[in-house]
Amino acid sequence: MLKEISPYYKKISNDLVVQHMLPDHVIQLEELQKIVFPTLADDELIKAKHYLKHLELFPEGQFVITDKVKVIGMTSSMRSRFDFSDYHHTFKETIAGGWMTNHDPNGDWLYGLDIGVHPDYRGMGLARTLYRARHEVAKELGLKGQLTVGMMSGFGALSSEISGEEYFKELVLGKRFDPTISTQMKIGFEPIALIPDYVSDPVCGNYGVLIKLDINKKV
Repeated sequence: MLKEISPYYKKISNDLVVQHMLPDHVIQLEELQKIVFPTLADDELIKAKHYLKHLELFPEGQFVITDKVKVIGMTSSMRSRFDFSDYHHTFKETIAGGWMTNHDPNGDWLYGLDIGVHPDYRGMGLARTLYRARHEVAKELGLKGQLTVGMMSGFGALSSEISGEEYFKELVLGKRFDPTISTQMKIGFEPIALIPDYVSDPVCGNYGVLIKLDINKKV
């Protein structure tokens, strides 16, 4: 029998709240996707109809941050039995065209599909707040931790000067800062592998970085 958990709702400030996603949020979430990922291929953006399916399959793993009535942050996740010996995959494959039908109700890892904060609210630690919410749910469900694939968002602008492999190597060694991956590593994520052709987005040169956060780490 699958374990059920309580609804998640925590105040961050007088105006901001992190909580489980609700059906009323999905229209705003579709618009937020376009703002947060402006160069991502359209068929890789998550739409309102997809979010409704996520809520049907795994409501525990879907979170938003709201500013009173407006959604300004979001993350979607699913449960997965991930094979670290065969890690190459694409974002489109993982999200099953957005429908998240690869969700495994008995999976032992929480796989983060995406995470984003509206540009007007960045620099406030809200991404960490979303990762923390995911981690707390992963603990309550008895999972091994979080997995996700981050985008090397600083690579695209340098792709004519350095290879993705060299950029990743310097990143892991601490010789290069990446706006996305370095921030995720600061939160506690461990880089596992570089994945070419993970997404269709020039910002990262289509590269993704497989990262994990073990459940015993503090977010």
